[in-house]
Amino acid sequence: MKYYILYILLTGVTPMCHAQENDSTFYLNDVVVTGTRTPKLLKDTPIQTRLITAADIEKVDATNVVDLMQQELPGVEFSYAMNQQLHLNFSGFGGQSILFLVDGERLAGETLDDVDFTRLNMANIERIEIVKGASSALYGSNAGGGVINLITKEGTKPWTLNANWHFAPRNTRQEYLWNTKGKKFRNMLNISNNNNDSYHLKNASNPATQVVSTVYGDSCWSIKDQLTYTPTDRLKIIGRLGYFEHEVTRTIDAPDLYRDFSSGLRMLWNLSKQDNLDLAYTFDQYDKSVHYGITDKSFRQYSNSQNTVRGVYSHNFRGGDILTVGADYLYDYLMNKNLEGETCDQNVYDAFAQYDWLVNPKWEVVGAMRYDHFSEGKNSRFTPKLSARYQPKENLNLRFGYGMGFRAPSLKERYYNFDMAGIWIVNGNPNLKAEVSHNFNVSADYTKGNYNITASAYYNDVENKLTTGIPHYAQAESKQLYLDYINLDNYSVYGGDVTIQARWDNGFSARLAYAYTNERIPHDKDGNNINNQYIPARHHSLTARADWDKQFTRRYGLRLSINGRFLSSVKNEAYVNYYDITKGVNTVRYPAYTLWKLSVVQRFGTAFKLTLAADNLLNYRPKYYYFNSPMTEGFTFMSTFSLDVERLFKQRK
Repeated sequence: MKYYILYILLTGVTPMCHAQENDSTFYLNDVVVTGTRTPKLLKDTPIQTRLITAADIEKVDATNVVDLMQQELPGVEFSYAMNQQLHLNFSGFGGQSILFLVDGERLAGETLDDVDFTRLNMANIERIEIVKGASSALYGSNAGGGVINLITKEGTKPWTLNANWHFAPRNTRQEYLWNTKGKKFRNMLNISNNNNDSYHLKNASNPATQVVSTVYGDSCWSIKDQLTYTPTDRLKIIGRLGYFEHEVTRTIDAPDLYRDFSSGLRMLWNLSKQDNLDLAYTFDQYDKSVHYGITDKSFRQYSNSQNTVRGVYSHNFRGGDILTVGADYLYDYLMNKNLEGETCDQNVYDAFAQYDWLVNPKWEVVGAMRYDHFSEGKNSRFTPKLSARYQPKENLNLRFGYGMGFRAPSLKERYYNFDMAGIWIVNGNPNLKAEVSHNFNVSADYTKGNYNITASAYYNDVENKLTTGIPHYAQAESKQLYLDYINLDNYSVYGGDVTIQARWDNGFSARLAYAYTNERIPHDKDGNNINNQYIPARHHSLTARADWDKQFTRRYGLRLSINGRFLSSVKNEAYVNYYDITKGVNTVRYPAYTLWKLSVVQRFGTAFKLTLAADNLLNYRPKYYYFNSPMTEGFTFMSTFSLDVERLFKQRK
C-alpha cells in the first residue's frame, strides 16, 4: 500500500476515472484522497470525506462551483450580500470559516468575507474533496467549519485538446484545455471565458425585505498554465502561472474590476522508499479596481497579496504507520482605501505534526497538532485533531473525531473603517480575540453490492465568534450609525446528514442526500441578540440525482440525468429601516423552494458530445426576490458542445 501511495505522490496519477467506468458498485476502493495530508484510499481515511468527481461534475452539468455545491451538497446555500457578492452558508458556517484550497493552496483576497467564487474554474477540476468540521490542526486559520479542496487535472496522454462551448439565455461560456506530455515534461494549459448579461427582475414591494431589482452582468477571463518536470522517477517539479480577470458592470461608465495573479513552484522528492519531502512556494495577489471606460484606466482600491513557503516531510514505517511534520511561513499584505493608513501586513508562522497509527487491520487512529503564530496582535494558537476509524466488517466503516478550529482576526476586521452605502460605518477592532471552535463528529458508511449508505452527526461549539455587533450611534446627538466588529458569546451548531446511493449494471445510478442543521441564535457578551447579517442556515435540505447511461453503438451513446434540491423555509430578523434602527426589527420568513434540472448528453463517436439541459423544470419563481432567493426567471434551456480534438484524429484514422 505505501508504495502505491508514493506512486500517487510522485506521478499525480490516480485510477479514479478508470474505476468510474469499470467498477459496477462504487469507487471507494480506488480513489486516493488527501484530507489528512497523507494520501489514503477513500474507504480507509479516518476522516469522513465527501468526494465530488469529474464524472459527478459532468452529470449535474454545473456551470460553476456555486451551482455544483448547491446541487451536490445538502446544507449548502449561497445568498447575496452587498453589491451582489456571494456569501456561503455551509451547515451553519459562513464562508469566512470554510477554507477553500486549490491543489492544497490558499487563495488571497475576499469579497465581503468570502473568497471570490468566480475564480474557481470548473474546466480542469479532477475532483473536489470536502471535509466537514474543524481542520485547523491540518490547515490553520479559517478551517473551523471545514475544508474544500479543488484538485486540478494532470494529463496522462501524449497530448489532448478539449474545447467546450456553452450557450444559455443571458450567458455564454467557452473553455479550452490543452495538455502535452513527453518523457520528462508535462504541460497543462487552461483558458476560459464566461459572459453574463444584466437583466431586471420584477418584484412585488415588501418593506421588510431588501429588494434586488437588477442582476448585474459580468465578464470573466481565466488563464492557467502548469508545467511539470520529472527528471527522475523519484523527483517531480511543478511550476504554475495564472491570471484571472472579472469585470462587473454595476455602472456602465465605471465597472468594477477584480484581478488575480498567481504563481507557484513545488518539488516532490522521494528520498527513499520510506521518506518523502514536499517543498513549495506560492504567490497569490487579488486586486479590486474601478475601471473608467472613458479614459480606459483602472484605479486600484484593494490589494491582498500572500507569499507562502512550505516544507513537509513524511516517513513511512514498516507496520504502515506514517509520521508527517512540516512548517509554513506566510507574508500577508493588505492595501485597502478603507483601512487606517491604507496598508498593513503581518507574518504568520506555523509548525505541525501528524501521526497515522495503524493499530491493526480494523483500527486506525490519526492524531495531529499544530502551532500558529500571527505577528499582528501577537496571537498564538495550538490546535489538536484526533480521528479514528473502526472497520468491524470489510464493507462497514465507523468513524469518530474531535477537532479544534480557529480563525484569527483578519487585517480588515482589525483596522477597517468603511462607509457602507451610507447606512453605517463599519469599524475594525484591534482588540479582537481569535474565534475558536470545538467539533465532535461520528459517522458510518456501509456498502452492500450496488448500494451504499452514509450517515453522520456533528456538534460544533464556537467561542468568541467573529462578526459585526449591534449598530449604534457614537454620540447621543449623532445621526451616523456605526457597526463594530466584535467577539460573540458562545455559539453552537449541530446537525447531521444521510446519503443513500446506488449503481446498477443496467446503466442506472441514483443518489439521495438529506441534511439537518440547527444553530443557536447568536448573542454578544452582554446577552443581546445579534441579527444575522446573512441568512441563517435552513433546518432541512435535500439533494437528489438519478442517471441512466447507455452506449447503443460504437458511434452513439446517451446519458439522461435529473437532479434537484429542496430547502426548507427559514426566519431571520431584519431592520424595518436600515437607516433608522429606532423603528425596530421585523421577523422575515424566507419560503421553502425546490429546483430541478434535466440534462441529456449525446456522445457521437469518442470526440463529439452535445449536452442539452432544461433548468428549473417546475418553472419556480419567487413571490419576491431577496438576497437569498434564487435569481431565476423561470424555466431555462441551455446547451453545451464539447470536442476532444485528439480523439477526432484517432477516429479519422
